[in-house]
Amino acid sequence: MRLIVLWDIDHTLIENAGVSKEIYASAFATLTGAPPTGPASTEGRTDRLIMRAMFHRQNLPEPDWPTVEAALARAGEEHFRDLSRRGMALPGVPDILKAASDQTDWMSSVLTGNIAANARMKLSAFALDHLLDLNVGAYGDDAEQRPDLVAVARERVRRYRGLPDDTPVVLVGDTPRDVEAALATGSGIIAVASGIHSQAELEAAGAPIALPDLSGTAGLLNLLENVPGRP
Repeated sequence: MRLIVLWDIDHTLIENAGVSKEIYASAFATLTGAPPTGPASTEGRTDRLIMRAMFHRQNLPEPDWPTVEAALARAGEEHFRDLSRRGMALPGVPDILKAASDQTDWMSSVLTGNIAANARMKLSAFALDHLLDLNVGAYGDDAEQRPDLVAVARERVRRYRGLPDDTPVVLVGDTPRDVEAALATGSGIIAVASGIHSQAELEAAGAPIALPDLSGTAGLLNLLENVPGRP
């Protein structure tokens, strides 16, 4: 059975232990010459929207996106060791990513608000990057709104891997925005309460399945194949 599985990264595959917000703060300071007045507000937003909000909050003009993206990528590189030391892959993640990558007809990649450079950095910090086809993922430098990233990933899978346009898609993520992206695009969704949102909150957002974590590889593979709402 053909299937496209798109995984969120922060608080779904990895715990970043606050390093993500340090990356945003560092990029902001590089661009403005001063630290932000408060931490970035993330919760499933794309990097474009996160950085824009930081500039608006301090009534500063927003630089052009390529300049912001370059600053984020530099900050990501600088924080690689911090993430490797303080963060971790979440329970069950290496096993389920390996199992998904072994499925002959599946395409397993990412749908994340991170820019591509920082997505790769975060995954490589815990040796997860080789378990995903990152060339067909969708990233925070591809679009501002999370639902729009689904079409980006679909097109890349079609163009580079030859899967037809009607191949079912399942998202896996930890925020109501992941659920929203799935519902808005006719995708399946498995929500995981490994971030700040509880299983009840994710179910209230519309997730038909909300798990405490991604442990239990065999059961999770079965859920991915049969998730309610998947076309």
